[in-house]
Amino acid sequence: MKDPELKKGSFLSITLLILSGELIFLLPYVLARVFRPTFLEVFNLTNLQLGSLFSVYGIVAILSYLYGGVLSDKFQPKILIATSLFFTAFGGLVLSTYPSYFMLQIIWGYWGFSTVFLFWGAMIKATRVWGGTKNQGEAFGLLDGGRGLVAASMGTLGVLIFSIFLTNDIQVATLVERKDAFRYVILFSSFIVFLNGILVLFLMDSGQEGVINNNYSSIQNIKSVLKIPSVWLIMFIIISAYVGYKVTDIYSLYASDVMKFDNLEAANIGSLQLYLRPLVCLLIALFADKKSYINLIIIGFVIMLIGSSIFAFGIVKVSMNYVFFFSLIVVATGTYSIRALYFSIMQEGRIPLIMTGTAVGVISVVGYTPDIFASPVMGYLLDTYPGIIGHQYVFSMLVLFSITGLLASIKFSRLMRSYSN
Repeated sequence: MKDPELKKGSFLSITLLILSGELIFLLPYVLARVFRPTFLEVFNLTNLQLGSLFSVYGIVAILSYLYGGVLSDKFQPKILIATSLFFTAFGGLVLSTYPSYFMLQIIWGYWGFSTVFLFWGAMIKATRVWGGTKNQGEAFGLLDGGRGLVAASMGTLGVLIFSIFLTNDIQVATLVERKDAFRYVILFSSFIVFLNGILVLFLMDSGQEGVINNNYSSIQNIKSVLKIPSVWLIMFIIISAYVGYKVTDIYSLYASDVMKFDNLEAANIGSLQLYLRPLVCLLIALFADKKSYINLIIIGFVIMLIGSSIFAFGIVKVSMNYVFFFSLIVVATGTYSIRALYFSIMQEGRIPLIMTGTAVGVISVVGYTPDIFASPVMGYLLDTYPGIIGHQYVFSMLVLFSITGLLASIKFSRLMRSYSN
């Protein structure tokens, strides 16, 4: 099955994809990542309970990936993306009422459906189409780098809104005052997500001809994708890299628990480290098309392995701020460089464009299982072993996945060489 020749898409379309690609996860993930200590306090949660919310999200998401991907091969992306943004924003309104823990579980499960079934496959396929035949590295580098910039900007803006509506100093503010201030952060986030859905609906390109697949049944598409060897290797590359991305959730907590930063300083660490993502990914976008994507991914896993090992050995301790910042930068650089590229290798892996959505769905069923297990495991380790020990165990887990991803990437590289021989 030969792919059609495609030209690079419009600047407006990639901009809307970038905004959608991160704002869709603002409510379920970014707020808890940036404000983790505050989030735990205002919702009266333990690390394990918060991790369990992410696990509920992950279970629903895993069930949504496969047929959501198939759906994106049959319909234009803009309708699917806009609808998912509207549904997700509604969940934020419910979150702002500070519901019970049981209701929080329902909300995160609802978000697992709204952010994946209609959205994920459509976004990845739209990005691949936007990049055309020759600009896959640029397309996915811009997508993840832009998403990182949006996440960092929204994190910074959220911290600003929180500090404005926090009438007293963070050190003396009561729980009620913190909850009132954080409610404005949630409501503002919900409004931005909804607004983005309107922009997508009316301004995004409908897509290019020749990439909608109505000729085969869903089951036939899935069977065809499962026969492609590169699909299985991409699964292991993504699951390994995604564990690294999940570990970014605890950067602000590490600053609070180990480095002894206050809640506002820890939130700033959570926000500032997000700026590394656009920096790394935009550099990838500039240079990736001049290199083999899989070789850059191999380098990324080596960097992630080095950085996670520094934390795993307990080298980063209180008052060692420069070592903390350096080590954080190393882990984040490896993580974000891999994230920028792991879907761009679908073309190298000879996955037909017309089956992109189905392939993304199949790959994501395994690749994003850390949504189910990573947060609860991290929450258990952090609650059971307080202080630096729990964090060492978390980063030791990342060391193991870094090695797994490295081995899968090397195998993928060898597979590509066999195709060219």
